[in-house]
Amino acid sequence: MEGDLYIGLISGTSVDGVDAALVSLADEHPRLIATHLHAYSSDLCHSLHELFVPGNGEIDRLGEIDNLVGETFATAALQLLDLAKVPAARIRAIGCHGQTVRHRPLARHPFTLQIGNPYVVAERTGLDVVWDFRRRDMVAGGQGAPLAPLFHQAFMGSATETRVVLNLGGIANITRLPRSAEPPVAFDTGPANGLMDAWIQRVQGVPFDRNGAWAASATADPDLLSLFLTDPYFAMPAPKSTGKEWFHLPWAERLADLAAFDPAVVQATFLALTVESIARAIEASGGCDRVLACGGGVHNSTLLKALQDRLGVPVDSSASVGVEPDWVEAMTFAWLAVCHLDGRKLDTSPFTGAGRPVILGSLVPGYR
Repeated sequence: MEGDLYIGLISGTSVDGVDAALVSLADEHPRLIATHLHAYSSDLCHSLHELFVPGNGEIDRLGEIDNLVGETFATAALQLLDLAKVPAARIRAIGCHGQTVRHRPLARHPFTLQIGNPYVVAERTGLDVVWDFRRRDMVAGGQGAPLAPLFHQAFMGSATETRVVLNLGGIANITRLPRSAEPPVAFDTGPANGLMDAWIQRVQGVPFDRNGAWAASATADPDLLSLFLTDPYFAMPAPKSTGKEWFHLPWAERLADLAAFDPAVVQATFLALTVESIARAIEASGGCDRVLACGGGVHNSTLLKALQDRLGVPVDSSASVGVEPDWVEAMTFAWLAVCHLDGRKLDTSPFTGAGRPVILGSLVPGYR
């Protein structure tokens, strides 16, 4: 069936590579056909982390890295098709989020920037590419994020229980989906894996704390945790969004001398910060009957148990409702590509604060 499938591509705040998902959206519920995680090269990963921090020569570096990220996204899409043994003729479009390098919703002139040259992706794959999903929302008065709650609302709600969909990437965000006619709400709560990953990379030279074992080996310092929680972001009302340009190791080091603590205690405190900031956000938004977790943090058993103990409600993987937790965001952007091509105006006001529904994204035609 020609043109009946979609590809979703995204690299999130963990900056580990490109999530590529092949998705069928022919039925009422999206069906995941195949997946591929295409890792960034170590050089590109290093360059991206450098780009997150303002510095000299930024425009030149941005222009070059934009193309390199585009090449990586194109390769991820082609390898996905090869692994799935699906011809390109069956793909209607690619929904390409790109890599966020700046997100400044509170600037005097708010802006957000995702790189990964879509013209490179279209040229290398020959496929139509829908991209730049966030900026139209900002111009309409929104924060440009989060957008995944649109997908959560469409496919993960329930008439019998109030659910919170919790995405655990570098940054955490929640989508509260009430069982009643009450409107949904969604926003970024603060750090998820980002601080924990950065700290273990610095101290132990490994990419992440598998199952939260290092954090579980120590006890969080309550005074350090309280200090972290004084950051004004946590008290800001929704809608709100953030990123690694706010919550990073220099942020923590401005608040406290991390070298004065046992490194494992710092890791345990970063995990406790994730748990407490998420729990407070859920409680302030009205609570829930159940949490559905997705994103890379769903594999951190220490984190999920601590969340469940703190909240007193079940914390399950989104797989329990038929949505694979590692691929929710990639599937989201495949679906957003459909919405763009179908001319659907999406109401992001409960999530981003936009003033009116708009069609998200821009189209770069392919040549197939």
